[in-house]
Amino acid sequence: MNPKQVFLSVLLFGTAGLLLFMYLQVWIEAQHTGRIEKKRDQKGPSGWIPIHFLFPIPRIMTTGKIQEYITNQISEAHMPEDLKKKRGNLLNMGRPTWVLRKSSYSQGENEAPQSSTDNSTETHQKAKPRVFQKPMEMNWPLFTRPLNKSSIQGNKWKKADATQEKRRSLLYEFCKKNGGVKDPQSNLFHMVSRIFVEDKHKILYCEVPKAGCSNWKRVLMILNGLASSALNISHDTVHYGKHLKTLDSFDLKGVYMRLNTYTKAVFVRDPMERLVSAFRDKFEHPNSYYHPVFGKAIIKKYRPDAREEALNNGSGVKFKEFVSYLLDAHRPVGMDIHWERVSKLCYPCLINYDFIGKFETLEEDASYFLQLIGAPAELKFPTFKDRHSSDERTSAHMVRHYLKDLSPEERQSIYDFYHFNYLMFNYTAPHL
Repeated sequence: MNPKQVFLSVLLFGTAGLLLFMYLQVWIEAQHTGRIEKKRDQKGPSGWIPIHFLFPIPRIMTTGKIQEYITNQISEAHMPEDLKKKRGNLLNMGRPTWVLRKSSYSQGENEAPQSSTDNSTETHQKAKPRVFQKPMEMNWPLFTRPLNKSSIQGNKWKKADATQEKRRSLLYEFCKKNGGVKDPQSNLFHMVSRIFVEDKHKILYCEVPKAGCSNWKRVLMILNGLASSALNISHDTVHYGKHLKTLDSFDLKGVYMRLNTYTKAVFVRDPMERLVSAFRDKFEHPNSYYHPVFGKAIIKKYRPDAREEALNNGSGVKFKEFVSYLLDAHRPVGMDIHWERVSKLCYPCLINYDFIGKFETLEEDASYFLQLIGAPAELKFPTFKDRHSSDERTSAHMVRHYLKDLSPEERQSIYDFYHFNYLMFNYTAPHL
């Protein structure tokens, strides 16, 4: 063979070999992909999003399919029997749409991230990643269920029971009328981050600061077997001891199960009284957090003739300055749980609370609730004040004293800020 023929032969065989290699590569990739899809179809529970307890959703489902699946499964699994028959109508009543996201926690418009010092969030299972990788919409059913009154005997609590039914009905009608007061950026795990869990008696308690939350946490610790008496539990142990789990420490399956089977309670307070109580607690007494973090920023922005000492330590904030900060759309420092609205702490138009207590009737409401959940007969709700115990409790009379330095416009603006809370829980505004 001459050199030209040798060259052509080598070129021909080389081309054939290259084509064969490319064909084999494509074939191997196709086989590998097929095996992955087959394994995905056969994958166990750990490979699924645990939305429903028995019928998991594969991760490869589209957002639209997930929406349809969740709506169907949650509505079927957790609706009362008498509502299941009306399921088709319930899901098309113009109920609010909530977007569950993995993104950062939602704040109100122009608000900085919320801060807290009284945060006992347990880190149980916190290392697990959130299951939603993309935003997904779901229609949350807004039906209510009757209280379990199997532990109640006689007619002693007839009045308290009627009060509960009235409060629940009023809240339900408000939410239905106002479209659920939706927050399109809300994150499910943030919505339940202030809800404390007591598994033994199946209780979910949403913490509202300055509405008896310290003593309610003491009660939960006693029910959980962590203490024998409320008197033995200090303020720091309650808020910083991390003895109680919060609902956001569970995975999605655990969150849904508890929301749909546990007794959910929230205790609220007149918004103006709660605001004044928070101001007195955080700014009229030495505080190593609120003075340097909030006090310095408030004095710097709202006190034109501020002295150097006040700017350096943040002490001596006046109530009028505090109100200016609260009503400012561009606050120099973010919101705080002690004066945040209940609608942003406990989401009462999304989470259907079975029990709505009020600080103004705390003793009676607490006694009735403990009866409902089957607490030991010897357990009584503590009434002591463990911080600044010598101070007079914040009352309507004291609120009027603090409001006298505000203009009518400022008073109205405070009411407007807490407007939904006034309507949700049937509070009047006598201080305007």
